[in-house]
Amino acid sequence: MPQFILPDQMHAPDGEIRRVGVEMEMAGLELPVMAQAVKDLFGGHIDSKSPFEIHVLETRHGAFAVELDASLLKNHEYQPYLAKVGIDLDARGDQQTFDAMLARLAAGVVPSEVVAPPIPVTALENMDALRDRLRRDGAKGTRMALVYAFGAQFNVEAARLDAAYLRNILRAYVLLHDRLTERGAVDLSRKISPYIRAFPGGYVRLLLNQDYAPDLPDLIRDYLLHNPTRNRPLDMLPLFAHLERDLVMHAPVETHLIKPRPAFHYRLPNCQIDESDWSLAKPWNDWVMVEKLAADENRLREHARAYLEKPGEVVTRMVDEWVDMLGTWLKR
Repeated sequence: MPQFILPDQMHAPDGEIRRVGVEMEMAGLELPVMAQAVKDLFGGHIDSKSPFEIHVLETRHGAFAVELDASLLKNHEYQPYLAKVGIDLDARGDQQTFDAMLARLAAGVVPSEVVAPPIPVTALENMDALRDRLRRDGAKGTRMALVYAFGAQFNVEAARLDAAYLRNILRAYVLLHDRLTERGAVDLSRKISPYIRAFPGGYVRLLLNQDYAPDLPDLIRDYLLHNPTRNRPLDMLPLFAHLERDLVMHAPVETHLIKPRPAFHYRLPNCQIDESDWSLAKPWNDWVMVEKLAADENRLREHARAYLEKPGEVVTRMVDEWVDMLGTWLKR
C-alpha cells in the first residue's frame, strides 16, 4: 500500500496540526456492524439513535457517525407521504418497526456512510485501518454494482484563509482535474449519476487568467456566480460560508446542506473500499499534489498560461510530471 504523503504546510492558522475529516460510503454492511468496527479500533461507546443512524461517542478521535445517507429516512421526511395514503404512525412501536423495515429495504440502494471527526493529518493511517476493517467485514464499493454511485470525501482544514491562497488552490485543482479523474478511474455509475459535475469552462478561464487577483469577497462572489451548487468536486461553499457567512447564506445555493467550516470539501469520485489494492492514501496523495502545485507559483502560472492557450497539450505534459514527482516524494 502507498504511504500517506504529508502536506508541506502542516499547520492551520491557529498553529495546530491541520486536521482532516474522512467520510466513506459503501453498501453490504448493517449499521451496527459498522459501528462495532469503529468501537473495536478506537474505543468509545455506541449510541443508537435510530435504525438509520448510530453514533460512536468518546473514541480516541472523537465522535463518529454511521448512517444511511438519506435525510428522507433519518429525519422521517417520508411521514407526510404515508399520511396521504392513510398510514398514520402514531404509536412509537409502529414507528420503530416501520423504521427497521425501511432500513433493511434501503440498505441495498442507499449508501451507508461512516463519518469520522476531524483528525490530525498525521493520523490518516488510522482511517485507512478502519477502511480495511470494513472491507474485511464485507463492505461493497463503487464497482460492485451499477447502482452503487458511492464516493468518499476529505474535509481538509485550510492552511491559510487569504484570497490568494484559496485562489491558487482552486487554480491547481482545475488544472489537475482531468488527471485526478483519470487516476480515480471514475466508475460508470458515478458518471451517469448527478454527482459530481466539473467546474464550468467559463469559471476555469476566469480562474486561470493571470490578471485575476480578487479580494476575498469578490473571490466568493465569482465562485457563487459560476457555481451556485454544492455539486462540485472541490466544494468551496462550507469554507466560504465560514469566512463570509451572510454572503453565502443569502445566495441561491443549497444553504440547508452547508455546514460552515474552515476546510476544503474534496469529493472523491469513487469509494473502492472492497478492493484490496485500494486505500485512502491514493486519493489523499492526489490532494497533496494539488497543494504542492498551488504553492509553486511559477509552475502554476506556466501551466495556467499553457492551459488557456492549448488545453489538451498541457494535460499530457502534466501527466508526465505527475508520475515523476510522485515517485520522488514517495522515496523521501
